[in-house]
Amino acid sequence: MNDNQRDENNLERRQDLLQDEETFRLRQEEKRLGTAQRSNTYIWIVNSIYWLGGLLEILLGLRFVLRLFGANPQNEFAQLINNLSAPFIAPFSTLFISPTSDRGANIFDVNIVIAIIAYALLSYLLVSLVRFIFYNRV
Repeated sequence: MNDNQRDENNLERRQDLLQDEETFRLRQEEKRLGTAQRSNTYIWIVNSIYWLGGLLEILLGLRFVLRLFGANPQNEFAQLINNLSAPFIAPFSTLFISPTSDRGANIFDVNIVIAIIAYALLSYLLVSLVRFIFYNRV
């Protein structure tokens, strides 16, 4: 083999090494991009769950406070809160008989407290499920 052929072989090897290195870098960058996209999606889903769960907790908390302090059920604000929260309270509405005071005007609604706890636990479980799905891939 003469020097000219050796130089050509070395040049081909260098080009192959550069091409392999470029392919490796491209794969690494694609992995980083995929991880970033998955992370952004995860954060969006978790924040949405927390936000919706928080709104529901606030709504149920308002309903609890209005019933506890004996708010006028004919008031528009009280009606709005009661109408919005009614579907979420329905599964718990007949669970317990709630204690009352002041001839039934003030109601400590145990069912609302249980609903608040149940929905908080549900939110936590949903976030845990999302975390499991996004970060336990094989």
